[in-house]
Amino acid sequence: MTNSTLHSSSLHERDVVEHKQQAGKKLTVAQNTPAAHEPVPASSPNPAPVLASSSESNPATSAFGLSLDGVTPQSNTTLSEIVQQLCMCDNFVITGHVNPDGDCLGAQLALMHALRSMGKTATCIRVSNTPLDSAFQFLPGINSIVPAEEFHGECGCFVAVDVPTLDRIGAGAQILQAAPVSITIDHHACDTTMTQYVYVNPRAAAASLLVWRVCLMLEQQGATLSSAAAQCAFTGLATDTGSFQYGNTDLDAFECACSLLHYGANVALTSSFMFQRRTLASYKLQARTIARARFYCENTCVISSLALDDFTQLHATLSDSEDLVNALRSIEGVEVAVMLRETPDGIRCSARSKLCANVRMLAQSFGGGGHIGAAGFTIHDASLDEACNRVAALLPTLYATLPEEIQRVRA
Repeated sequence: MTNSTLHSSSLHERDVVEHKQQAGKKLTVAQNTPAAHEPVPASSPNPAPVLASSSESNPATSAFGLSLDGVTPQSNTTLSEIVQQLCMCDNFVITGHVNPDGDCLGAQLALMHALRSMGKTATCIRVSNTPLDSAFQFLPGINSIVPAEEFHGECGCFVAVDVPTLDRIGAGAQILQAAPVSITIDHHACDTTMTQYVYVNPRAAAASLLVWRVCLMLEQQGATLSSAAAQCAFTGLATDTGSFQYGNTDLDAFECACSLLHYGANVALTSSFMFQRRTLASYKLQARTIARARFYCENTCVISSLALDDFTQLHATLSDSEDLVNALRSIEGVEVAVMLRETPDGIRCSARSKLCANVRMLAQSFGGGGHIGAAGFTIHDASLDEACNRVAALLPTLYATLPEEIQRVRA
């Protein structure tokens, strides 16, 4: 594993939201449209993923989106240019990734609502057979999502949100292949692209934040932004920031949240379904998870696992285990937590860091990806015990990247 290189990006997005002084006024967007860029051919290779450097803008004067000027090299366009394409197209198919989370679904649905308000046809598709978690039923429009295999309509423009690669859109790849126009809006650093127009900003706290910026620009072109769109985007932002507790929660995240509240997002509604609603089975799984915890590297790293039999015995579903990695991370002294879950399709692994460890490096070692503080991967060629041992073998390398002061305190 090697550390990702930090450097400044050459692309700059300067779409600034101007906060109105009077109560109840909606936020508006001022656009500075950069020069056009040639589209990258679908599935074209790009340099290895890198992270944008910290913004040099003054935090005290930064407006929502102003500091989001760092993008990975595979970005070939700006959000302003993407909005121009959205305005010219119709018959949209909007996809996310397999096993969609709150940010994925929130971004899909928010964009769908905005496009439909302009009189356009927009359909959200689901690209995996796994049923959606019932907790998402409160999202406006959730029941309109169509399985990719059942979509037989026209696709004039394919939009991928919260997903950068073909292998993560499942059956949606066939729809993409036939689409005359294709767009990606994402915040996952990746070394390949799959669409013509690509905007990727790994510094954004959530894909829903980027999609909401697009929605605000679409409003200037005639879209009507409803409370339904705001609710979906807020849910995506809240879930990907861990209810605004994770390290990716920055000024832009809070300013985006303020914008969403202006448009009618209900904080209590999202909190009730996303953060205050756990099944009894999930608590029973948590008890087994904590009991099996194995600690490494001066107790700064922890691994635990669940087998298929655990889910059967406790009458639990995979969704009941989604948040268990965070229970491991919350243990005092832990900097890195890895949760492994056995499924019929392989060992699904979730990795989280508390402060500064780069768990994306760990995920990439197994062909996965994600963010510095939250990443995932799947191991297909090992038993659950073997997978745990493989992950454990790499933890010392990850531990060595932690700041000396953290190692010293734990020693």
